[in-house]
Amino acid sequence: MPLHIHRAERADVLARALAGVLAQPQEDPFAAEVVAVPAKGVERWLTQTLSGVLGADGSADGVCANVAFPSPAALVAEVLAAVSGVPPAQDPWAQERAVWTLLRVIDASLAEPWCAVLARHLGAWDTAGAAHRVGRRYGTAAQIAALFDSYAAQRPTLITEWAAGSDTDGAGAAMPEDLLWQPMLWRRLRAEIGEPSPAERLDAACGRLRARPDLVALPPRLSLFGVTRLPSDQLTVLSALAAARDVHLWLVHPSPALWSALRELPVARTRAEDMSATAVAHPLLAGLARDVRELQQRLAAPAADGSDTYHPIAAARFEDVAPETDSPPTLLKALQAGIRDDRWPPAPGAVGADGTVQVHACHGAARQVEVLRECLLGLFAADPTLEPRDVLIMCPEVEAYAPLVRAAFGQRTAGSPEPQADAEHPAHRLRVRLADRGRGVTNPLLAVIAVLLELADGRVTVTQVLDLAAAETVRRRCGFDDDDIERLREWAAESGARWGIGQRQRQAFGLADFAQNTLNSAVDRILLGVTAGETSDDWLDLALPLDDVDSNDVDLAGRFAEFIDRLAVCLRFASAVALSPFSTLSARSPSAFKADTSNDRDSVPAEMLMRSPSFG
Repeated sequence: MPLHIHRAERADVLARALAGVLAQPQEDPFAAEVVAVPAKGVERWLTQTLSGVLGADGSADGVCANVAFPSPAALVAEVLAAVSGVPPAQDPWAQERAVWTLLRVIDASLAEPWCAVLARHLGAWDTAGAAHRVGRRYGTAAQIAALFDSYAAQRPTLITEWAAGSDTDGAGAAMPEDLLWQPMLWRRLRAEIGEPSPAERLDAACGRLRARPDLVALPPRLSLFGVTRLPSDQLTVLSALAAARDVHLWLVHPSPALWSALRELPVARTRAEDMSATAVAHPLLAGLARDVRELQQRLAAPAADGSDTYHPIAAARFEDVAPETDSPPTLLKALQAGIRDDRWPPAPGAVGADGTVQVHACHGAARQVEVLRECLLGLFAADPTLEPRDVLIMCPEVEAYAPLVRAAFGQRTAGSPEPQADAEHPAHRLRVRLADRGRGVTNPLLAVIAVLLELADGRVTVTQVLDLAAAETVRRRCGFDDDDIERLREWAAESGARWGIGQRQRQAFGLADFAQNTLNSAVDRILLGVTAGETSDDWLDLALPLDDVDSNDVDLAGRFAEFIDRLAVCLRFASAVALSPFSTLSARSPSAFKADTSNDRDSVPAEMLMRSPSFG
């Protein structure tokens, strides 16, 4: 069966066409439809759109059920796991597992001449800077593991050529001399793992999938909606799936003229050879459509070396979905028509400024959100048919703009009383949903772990520590409320705390002889302020009691001291994990770490920060 490719300039047109395909029942009425989407935001929007089209009798009854929305990567991983018999959780080439094996390989290879570039980066040949660069080991190994994983997805022929002993770049050229350490390191990793890599298993798995389509528990009809990129491994698997199933690819493509122009060009194997930007005249098509141009070349053009990899895709049946027309001309429609027809320059005076395209210059992100809020209210007031569900707001960094959006539009919690009409901004009545949030937001514990890992490799400033104490999960575990956090900030300022847990933590920065302005010294001053008399201004050993600690602060001072001590244990254990060889780490545990640090000033009984019984 061919791969069905549908394209249109608008996503809502594609969604309606997709609904027409899904409305046709499958042979098994209980089989779930599979529609792969690139992001959760696309899934939410597509679900809402389909619910207004699908129905038992063809009417808009608001039901979208029995439809699975995996990501393309998850779909392909499921297929490969079923065909090859290697579950992703047990695959030794999985990035999170291969990084530890790669650490061991790097440690064993740093002394060899071919590894000079990597050894210089890690400071193995620089005795003066080795102490400062030793913390790069895990970060470097993780980056290289991600690089190898990307090679396997984007250019699997590169990995297969490396496995065959050729130092090439996967596009017919020799590897540059300054990058020759990469194929050598990959072959060492391949020998250490002892099993074929995903790129080596890809062709055999796809051949098995074509011969035995029943190995995969997928329905006879699949769809991929809204994808802008498809790596080579995913495209190969989809081609194999299309041999026995109907695979529909729904592409938001800006211009039929661009599609026709690119079909006449040869396929570029590298971006340096890609001349597709010169095939169009409109500057937006040339400057902003690189992803769709590259995806089209992967889909529609035969491979330059005449291989059969792209043959099923080259023979695919292309279907154009025509958008709706017959609406009054506007500046936005004129711009869209110019892009669609690849016309440049535009006809002078055809359409004037009518507000359909607006550019607002603001002096900051907060002001941008405020202007957006007022513009949306104006649009809702001017057009009664416009609904909040029809508005999509895009921003470059969702996490950076999320608190600003919540502040500008309000966030009414469940069970909160209904405010009076004149007591709130009209925008607070709008329901704003934030999509594509990071895992650290959806799971606050992951955010705390990320902060701890960042602190383990940094200077541990007092601001970072107090921000960690103010995190919701930490403050709930430690019993800190808003007044406590504010009190701790006052103590930190009065005690002179600046950075570093203690002298040992400062040792990595060459300042082990200076205990001043550390968090331990601040804790000493706070605890001495609890025990010393109110009229005592004398130094006790090397610490001066903090005079701003009264009897009501005794419990808070103890909880803060325990928080700092447990934080020190966590950071030292994280540093030990990052710096120790893999074979040594496998035998270490928090109890062993406790024995190693029991005589250290910075350490306490080695329980992790979030597991203290006294905190809960």
